[in-house]
Amino acid sequence: MSRLYLITGFLGSGKSTFLKNFLRLFQGQKMQMIINEFGREGVDGTLLAQLGIGLEEIAGGSVFCSCRMDQFEKTLQNFVKKDTEVILVEASGLSDPTGVRKLFQNEDRYPEIDYQGAVCLVDAVRFPKIYRKSVTSVKQLAASDLAVINKTDLATEEQLEETRTLIRGQRPDIRILETSYGEIHADILTLLRQAEASAQQDMPLTADLTVKQMTVTLADQIPCTVLEKFLRMFLEVTFRVKGFVRTQEGLMLVNCTGNVPTVEPCRLSVPEEKIGRLTVLSGAGMPMRKRVREAASWYQEYVRGLE
Repeated sequence: MSRLYLITGFLGSGKSTFLKNFLRLFQGQKMQMIINEFGREGVDGTLLAQLGIGLEEIAGGSVFCSCRMDQFEKTLQNFVKKDTEVILVEASGLSDPTGVRKLFQNEDRYPEIDYQGAVCLVDAVRFPKIYRKSVTSVKQLAASDLAVINKTDLATEEQLEETRTLIRGQRPDIRILETSYGEIHADILTLLRQAEASAQQDMPLTADLTVKQMTVTLADQIPCTVLEKFLRMFLEVTFRVKGFVRTQEGLMLVNCTGNVPTVEPCRLSVPEEKIGRLTVLSGAGMPMRKRVREAASWYQEYVRGLE
């Protein structure tokens, strides 16, 4: 029997960092991981591949949508055949996981999967804004057994209290942990086991139509200073901008949430087809496409395409 844990949380909440810490709780056990990214250009899978455990990346949509469910089920079956003890699923920040408990309660369909529960990562600073703009963040919280408020070191007490109030307003029953850098203790597994399955309300799986996506293709050898100026022209109307870019200063990881461009050197081995493509995500009412096109018109010599 394989124990399955689901890690959810909106874009930029720190799921990948949390996952690295969560993995340490299962040292000595046979583990496999599924990384799910909404954008076509998978980034997290490349970053987490260095952890040295079995990993399958499913990009281009939520694993819980019909468009990716076949691939998800096939991956689970392969993991079970390998006598995997622990399966970790990092869901896309745009996934709607509200029917996942009911899904795994179907013993005929998943006889070898023991669903252990879901952890929802919450950004202590950005959660109030995101919660009011995206239906998905509400559904992720609804489907979870434990809420972890992350990045508390960056939040004021007023921001923390607003985040706590929103969570308790929707889920007065849920246990809340607070942390920075995704740090956790082993008792999180006990808390998950103690969570009352009956407290969860299963809602139908639906796509979050408020989410808008765009892919920007950039030329090689763009200067980092130009890349940052380009990003600043539209970051404030996005939820997330992520991807790998080859600049004059070397290969860079672009990983932006909020208004500040985050461009850092990347020393990983990245497949060539993933380099130069940025995934841009925003919500309803946010003029993302207009602003990206305006930015592209300013930097035409470096922008190769918009999708």
